[in-house]
Amino acid sequence: MIKVLMHGCNGRMGQVISRMVAETEGMELAAGVDRFLGKENPYPTFESIDACDVDVDVVVDFSNASAVDGMLDACVRKNLPVVLCTTGLSEEQLAKVKECSEKIAILRSANMSLGVNLLMKLLQNATSVLAPAGYDIEIVEKHHNQKLDAPSGTAIALADSINEALDNEYSYNFNRSDVRKKREKKEIGVVAVRGGTIVGEHEVIFAGEDEVIEFKHTAYSKAIFAKGAVSAAAFLAGKEAGMYDMSDVIQL
Repeated sequence: MIKVLMHGCNGRMGQVISRMVAETEGMELAAGVDRFLGKENPYPTFESIDACDVDVDVVVDFSNASAVDGMLDACVRKNLPVVLCTTGLSEEQLAKVKECSEKIAILRSANMSLGVNLLMKLLQNATSVLAPAGYDIEIVEKHHNQKLDAPSGTAIALADSINEALDNEYSYNFNRSDVRKKREKKEIGVVAVRGGTIVGEHEVIFAGEDEVIEFKHTAYSKAIFAKGAVSAAAFLAGKEAGMYDMSDVIQL
């Protein structure tokens, strides 16, 4: 039985992950940590990992960037592996994550969705065949009207995955409106759409002569990220120190 500690358990995603862990065979939500107590949970809840006196095998963090440093320090002290789902980390924090991974196992990914990470692997295979054949590559991402950043981190991660298969020779074009010229052959166009309550759509287009091939991923709820986090926790428990990502969880 894999015992999970949910860091940020009283947040919306923390609650979704907690329920999903409880419904997963071979896993148990043994404890939770949250700065804001008061919510009743079916497991003991603490203000910090250091205060937690329950034995656990892995920590899933879906909290806030301001809480990540303390969480990492506590996990190093207790020798606990971490599935790091919190986004918006600074360069200093990312450096700290790498430093801590020399002492404990840490899994971090730009997107926790199993489907998105599978898509990244499929795109690399497609790119190695289609790009040399002259296909142009474009990415269109759509999100709700409250999203602040554009393009999305997932869109950039998809572009990076494609570019990795191209020896990073391609540049990214985020705006075609400021220069009137033909499309460069070695570029990846990335377009952002914002509207309504769209959870997340990402479409990758390979446009060749007389044919178009499209890969598309649609998120209908944030539960897909919780599912990925739970799968990552099952994978990471018992692993040696080091940096891992979702490509390690999905093995083709």
